[in-house]
Amino acid sequence: MANIKSAIKRIDVSRRNELRNKHRSTQVKNAIKKFNSAIDLGNLDEAKELLKEADKKLKKAATKNVIHKNEAARKISRLTRKLNKALAG
Repeated sequence: MANIKSAIKRIDVSRRNELRNKHRSTQVKNAIKKFNSAIDLGNLDEAKELLKEADKKLKKAATKNVIHKNEAARKISRLTRKLNKALAG
């Protein structure tokens, strides 16, 4: 355990940040899961709305440095392709 006052403060801050980042990361994962389940069930109208929500959460996570911006872009692209494929086929 840290003895120096500034080190103790840093530990508290890093714990707070970890919880905040974990919350955002979980929101992203849940949004993607909801989207995927809507696609699997064939609810394409609902999937469109869920894609917007997942897109928003991914971009927010990238802005807050929870995930890398290219990772967010890649995931958004894949989800969009999945929706377009379901709409076409």
